[in-house]
Amino acid sequence: MRNRYLIANWKMNLPPEGMRPYLDAVGRAEMNDVEIVVAPPFPYLRDVTRAPDRIFAGAQNCADQKSGAFTGEVSAWMLQELGVRYALVGHSERRALYGETDALLQRKLTAALEANLTPVLCVGEDLRVREAGHVARHLAEQIRAVTTPALESAREVVIAYEPVWAIGTGRSASGAMVAETVADIRDALARFWPVRYRDDAPILYGGSVTPDNVTDLQTNGGMDGYLVGGASLSSEKFLAIFDAMKVS
Repeated sequence: MRNRYLIANWKMNLPPEGMRPYLDAVGRAEMNDVEIVVAPPFPYLRDVTRAPDRIFAGAQNCADQKSGAFTGEVSAWMLQELGVRYALVGHSERRALYGETDALLQRKLTAALEANLTPVLCVGEDLRVREAGHVARHLAEQIRAVTTPALESAREVVIAYEPVWAIGTGRSASGAMVAETVADIRDALARFWPVRYRDDAPILYGGSVTPDNVTDLQTNGGMDGYLVGGASLSSEKFLAIFDAMKVS
């Protein structure tokens, strides 16, 4: 059985209610089989590593190098030493705003795996690609481009599907649409990665998940959890999404 995840990506924000009340509220939840990961801005990772049990720290990014003259970068090995368990790789904002290329992301994925972090590889398409009917091909190319020998011995890699056209736009993908795309992703994993990833890799949805659309996604989407952006800044909204996962 694949692991299930609920990941809070705070981006460059902190929860208005405050970190400690937020983490305490989430920590009181009955966790069942869902692993909860909180990815705050870098300076606050230590606070999350000290959070209640079953809340794990995730980094929003990591460097592609182990050490050296790379001002402003943080290596995967430093994150691992800090007690971080997960790292996002290739988030849509990193690709779009900071020009992260497939070659760079392949190195980041390799670094995260070699540092014994669990990478959360983000893939997704913009509206132009979707309307042209090229989603499967586009996602397959993103997965193929980051293939690395480190995948052979990796404990786990999580995939997060981010339809860029649904993030912060008020639009959202239907559960049926997501299920079709999850199948495309699994087909690409079978083609380009070691065969076990086709069935074993957890696939999350990360396209403006909210308490309002999670029921359809959970019922019809066929994914293994969620990468939550804006809604994750409220413990109440985040836990509402968590509760929807518990009943399935």
